[in-house]
Amino acid sequence: MIGRRGLLAGAGLLAGAAPKAPLAATPIARLDAPWWRQRHAAKLAELRSRRVDLVLLGDSITQNWESAGPPPWRDFQPAWRHYYGARNAVNLGFTGDATCHLLWRLRNGEADGIAPRAAVILIGANNLGRLHWPAGDDVAGIVAVVEEVQRRLPRAGVLLLGVLPSERSAWASETTLAINRDLAARFRPGGPVSFIDPAPLFAPGGRFDRALFYDPLLVPPAPPLHPTAAALARLAGLIEPVLAGLLGDRPRPPFMAT
Repeated sequence: MIGRRGLLAGAGLLAGAAPKAPLAATPIARLDAPWWRQRHAAKLAELRSRRVDLVLLGDSITQNWESAGPPPWRDFQPAWRHYYGARNAVNLGFTGDATCHLLWRLRNGEADGIAPRAAVILIGANNLGRLHWPAGDDVAGIVAVVEEVQRRLPRAGVLLLGVLPSERSAWASETTLAINRDLAARFRPGGPVSFIDPAPLFAPGGRFDRALFYDPLLVPPAPPLHPTAAALARLAGLIEPVLAGLLGDRPRPPFMAT
């Protein structure tokens, strides 16, 4: 995890200079991490190698679509093929990324030379980890990402997902609610950005459903944060009607695991 000193250095800020934007809305790379640097290069090559109609932008929750298990709760590929396999989709999820890292990627090649019809954005969970940024900064970072996508991918309809509920701490839960309330107020129905709050799926009636997350199944167990394969398929089904409209194709039927 990148500390505050590293973030400041990565942002190129001078000592004593007042930042123009919060760090959450400042492009910051993670090039010191070899896997991240290699994944970024691989994704640039993928984007240039084929047609791209759909991009999914985010962190580990999005990157998990590439996991094939075992066990079954980590086998995301069947649902990915069902919803996105024939849609010329590219997975631009990077484990551990906060809004600032996604913003850097968008400004450094991951939105160049492509003209997708739709972009799905799911980012912000890592703003609430060790970085511990307040809700206002997190919203600024998410809005910066949305505006960057709109500027660089003007043909793409934008589908923004709220930060998923988690069970990391009372502060993280309260901040997630505050972020999603702000986003819902900013991106109202009928506007250029479609916003969907996933909270009703993962916390129906306000009661958090731990069974929808695989982290407690890990060894050692961790607080619920990442949806299981079945839960992420349910999220894909939730957003499918809106996404199909943005893509101009027919909605896929609900995914049925075999």
